[in-house]
Amino acid sequence: MNPLDPYLGKTRIAYFTMEIALRPEIHTYSGGLGVLAGDTARSCADLALSVVFVSLVSRAGYLRQEIDRHGRQMDLPDPWEPLEWTQPLDAMVAVSIEGRTVWIRPWLYSLSCPLGPSVPVLLLDTDLDQNDPRDRQLTDRLYGGDDVYRLKQEVVLGIGGVRLLKALGFDITTFHLNEGHAALLTLELLHQCRRSPERLRSGEPVYDHAEVRERCVFTTHTPVAAGHDQFPYDLVSRVLGDFIELDEIRVAGGPEQLNMTQLALNLSGYINGVAKRHAETTRRAYPGYDIRAVTNGVHVPTWTHPSFARVYEAHFPHWGHEPEALVKADQLPDDLVWDTHQKAKADLITRVKADCGVALQPDVLTIGFARRMTGYKRPDLLFADVERLLAMAEKYPLQVVFAGKAHPKDDDGKRLIERVNNHISDLSDRVTMAFLPNYDLSIAATLVAGSDIWLNTPLPPLEASGTSGMKAALNGVLNLSVRDGWWAEACIEGVTGWAIDGTAEANADADADALYGKLSEQVLPLFYNDRDHWIWMMKQAISKIGSYFNSQRMVRRYATEAYLR
Repeated sequence: MNPLDPYLGKTRIAYFTMEIALRPEIHTYSGGLGVLAGDTARSCADLALSVVFVSLVSRAGYLRQEIDRHGRQMDLPDPWEPLEWTQPLDAMVAVSIEGRTVWIRPWLYSLSCPLGPSVPVLLLDTDLDQNDPRDRQLTDRLYGGDDVYRLKQEVVLGIGGVRLLKALGFDITTFHLNEGHAALLTLELLHQCRRSPERLRSGEPVYDHAEVRERCVFTTHTPVAAGHDQFPYDLVSRVLGDFIELDEIRVAGGPEQLNMTQLALNLSGYINGVAKRHAETTRRAYPGYDIRAVTNGVHVPTWTHPSFARVYEAHFPHWGHEPEALVKADQLPDDLVWDTHQKAKADLITRVKADCGVALQPDVLTIGFARRMTGYKRPDLLFADVERLLAMAEKYPLQVVFAGKAHPKDDDGKRLIERVNNHISDLSDRVTMAFLPNYDLSIAATLVAGSDIWLNTPLPPLEASGTSGMKAALNGVLNLSVRDGWWAEACIEGVTGWAIDGTAEANADADADALYGKLSEQVLPLFYNDRDHWIWMMKQAISKIGSYFNSQRMVRRYATEAYLR
């Protein structure tokens, strides 16, 4: 039996993503973009929406992080074995890279949901005997290598992915590009819909851009310039050869160099940012495009701690399939909510003790901060005024848990990790803190559920959306965040959490002052002096955030607004 038989006849939508988080043991993700893709796949399965997901196998993974005795990140290999988790498919297609034929074979991972349906995930692999040794490693390392390696990977994903879907028997009508990494698929579609010589006699263009736009949906995820891949045209010509005339690529991809975001914008009929504020920022960066807003969401059953899941199952039996049922969570008994949260907190305490040797206390307010470690995320903002932090902790005890990886080439991000770890060490006799190494899906689930406060301090307007705070809210954890990304929509001050309101210019000193003020004057006193009101806020966070900021709502919007347009 063909393992794709359950999917072939009904699947018309393909979702392309450079990374996807399927489970902790499958190292095909680095951070938020991949986690979002994984949650999207889980909700498609829940909703029986027939979508095939296409990504890279990334055999060598992203990186395994260890922290040395100086607090510095050590980048170690993080391989995984596809045969342990996926099934090889008996199909291969070829692409041309630098004039060489490069063969691609897919591995199949069937992602199932508890309700029964599943969606196929195809992981593309070039580690084949038929390939030149130079090309066998193209799908090994997620975000590894230089621009040449990256462009070749994007050829495999975009051009190779479209060809594989066709070879496997899929009849795809809609292609969803999760960020610009997959934008080369638009060139393959252009190539496929090249007009016949008969039509060319009428004076029509060679390539039917309108037809490609009708078939493509583009979601952009970052306003940070470094997040938009760009390649010089001499490199593009060397890698792609005469696949499509360079002048034709310049029309959609930009005159000076190939901008993958520009290519996707020009050849997609539906374009969206991942939060209302992010869509506004993207419209300013790329004026003239109709950019919608579909705010990200998280997969509720995946990110809810088992203790809370049992509570929700007892009170709202359909909560996993219909998270809007959580709107009634504000009616849950206070003692039940607090006791359930303490069970999640106990799991975090156990994890920190095992991984870091640090003993957290169950009755002390615990702040969690975990995300990709890079400059604009400002993980060190909490230490902007150490004396003020210590004075605050003297009056109201607090403890902090950090986690997050820096990209291997992000030296500034690595220095931030070192700086945070040095602060942790220097202040260890006054404030209990820990840095959990090798942040992954498993650590994230423990941390978002076991913290009391979820801290987020990005430099506005550089936070596209962010989703970790949504996961925290599902577990009654209160957000304390700069009013950027999704939090600009979700924050009801003093109800669902608190905003760090600095200055309009996002001045670091002003933001730090606002952070300390909010902690010392509102968050800490409330936690220690008015537990009833704290629990009331926990229930408000669950009911108002969990019921809306979920991937079920997000996928339904894509289905009705983007896929069925």
